[in-house]
Amino acid sequence: MKVVVNIKLKEGVLDPQGKAVSHALNSLGFNNINSVRIGKQIVLDIDEDSDAKAKEAVSKMAEELLANTVIEDYEIVI
Repeated sequence: MKVVVNIKLKEGVLDPQGKAVSHALNSLGFNNINSVRIGKQIVLDIDEDSDAKAKEAVSKMAEELLANTVIEDYEIVI
């Protein structure tokens, strides 16, 4: 089963990488950019019988390792 974990910084957390990309895009003439936020996507192929079990397992993985839940939010897509 393929499970995708989308991770992004929480609102209010500074995103220096996003700010750098925003600045670079403006320098290239893309002046319609208001802001950029950078995240990450993790794709897992796991052996699980049900969507509920897969979501529970991946949620535990995200909480313990994949995401820094102090500053990041995550979304699980099955």
